[in-house]
Amino acid sequence: MPGADPSVGADPQPGPQSGPARGPRRTGRKLLGRKPKQPRLEVDDVLVVKGSKMRTAIGGTVVGNVMEWFDFGVYGYMAIMLSQLFFDTGSESLDQILSLLGFAVSFLVRPFGGLVLGPLGDKIGRQKVLFFTMAMMALATALIGVLPTISDIGVWAAFLLYALKLVQGFSTGGEYAGATTYVSEYAPDKKRGFYASTLDVGSYFGFALGAGAVALTHLITSAVWGPDAMLAWGWRVPFLIAIPLGAIAIWFRARIPETPAFEATEAEQQAEGGASAEDAGSLHARKGPIGIVRYHWRELLIAIAIVAATNATGYALTSYMPTYLGTQFGYNEMTSAATTIPALLILCVMIPIAGRASDRFGRRAVYFAGAAASVVLMLPAFWLMHQSSFLEIQVAMVIVALPVALFVGPSAAALPALFPTAARYGAMGIAYNISVSLFGGTTPVISQTLIEWTGNSYMPALWLMLFGLIAGIAVFFMSESAKRPLLGSFPSVESEEEARDLVAHQDENPLLNTSEMPIVVDPEMEAEIEAAMDVPGAGLPSDADAQLEDEGRDGSGASGADRVGAGS
Repeated sequence: MPGADPSVGADPQPGPQSGPARGPRRTGRKLLGRKPKQPRLEVDDVLVVKGSKMRTAIGGTVVGNVMEWFDFGVYGYMAIMLSQLFFDTGSESLDQILSLLGFAVSFLVRPFGGLVLGPLGDKIGRQKVLFFTMAMMALATALIGVLPTISDIGVWAAFLLYALKLVQGFSTGGEYAGATTYVSEYAPDKKRGFYASTLDVGSYFGFALGAGAVALTHLITSAVWGPDAMLAWGWRVPFLIAIPLGAIAIWFRARIPETPAFEATEAEQQAEGGASAEDAGSLHARKGPIGIVRYHWRELLIAIAIVAATNATGYALTSYMPTYLGTQFGYNEMTSAATTIPALLILCVMIPIAGRASDRFGRRAVYFAGAAASVVLMLPAFWLMHQSSFLEIQVAMVIVALPVALFVGPSAAALPALFPTAARYGAMGIAYNISVSLFGGTTPVISQTLIEWTGNSYMPALWLMLFGLIAGIAVFFMSESAKRPLLGSFPSVESEEEARDLVAHQDENPLLNTSEMPIVVDPEMEAEIEAAMDVPGAGLPSDADAQLEDEGRDGSGASGADRVGAGS
């Protein structure tokens, strides 16, 4: 059977191989004047996720998020000290603003990183790009720790600091989008929310780790070498910790395999000879940034709205609360760190709970709960902070963390599911980074500016409530993706027995649509289907399973595999 996979027409093996993903299966049964039937799923089409491979995939991606947010934590809590080391304008407040500008420049370049690295990840593979982003991020963070200061080389020290923050921002533009794409494509369909949520646990754990590194270094250097040691040389230590952390992360990244979903789509692209201009809008065609916006603009807007709410609340809890507690209640940096770290650790526990809930009750249900929590709980939380009791502020932080967990928990599974495999990395890079740059990274400065303009210290709560409302509207238009295969991918399960059961009952399973999977259709059959549908590049119709009874019951007596083999 030329051009077909040798397993087609033979007895299916129990589950796919543990090595490279099985390529697209070619089917070519003649229509014989009848309406086309949905292509049949075979057992060896289904990805069986082994526990050891899942742990490797998750470990290799989570460490990248830990590394990314470790830098945020270190830089955020050391911004005032860095203003004394790299800037000397004669104005203390201006020096601090210029130091915080390091955050701004990194967020400014993130969308460009997403635009470049996202489509590149769809072209050459997720693993290669994730390795590259991890290496860039670790190197840039470590180099900050060895920079000369303004007393050494003058104003050039500030430019070097900004240059390294630009490198970090560019690499981060491809990091989270790629990591969520990778984990979501590797996780089993029924537990994708739980497994993918561990990615964001790494994010907030990394921030807590960075804040803790600053606090611990400050404590040790002051106790052993005196109060001036931190400013003299101790500030370099938290950044240099990125060297061992980065080495571990790069070691993991070098060993994670490519996702089977990408390999299947890559094989289909090769089988079809690449996408032409006519079929550029088809499900499995690769797309550049313009094509992604043209064909997936609705999904991009939904993702941008959800990411905006997620990161506005997230950055309010992590990056802005130290400033808010300092300006409103006079807390110093160490006290602010001590106040936020417990809430971040509790958040790390709540996120996988929210992810598991999204597997059971649906992504939309958990998102709606997050939107409602943002609207209902933010004002009470900020009121509780104003009681000025350390314990009450701790409780308020946990209340703010609740909607963060409900937004973050499903996101690493829900957002990549909005886009097909062939364009997933690029689309995530665009949606996530644009939204984070416009709404996440600007939350601290906008919140503080609103307080200065109005004199109302509750304005940050109202700002977060607005994003919760916008996210709730976006979720209303979002399709449910829980327990379903990713768009453009084969199903993913945890055991060979589950794979056989899935294939045996595929006709009765409303969550399966094999017309969205990378099964290559022979040109003659595809032409007939497209002529009937009048939709170029559409492939097989999603409702084809209702159009024709199984041939095994119409008198032919042939099995699904035998029919595909004979037709091909």
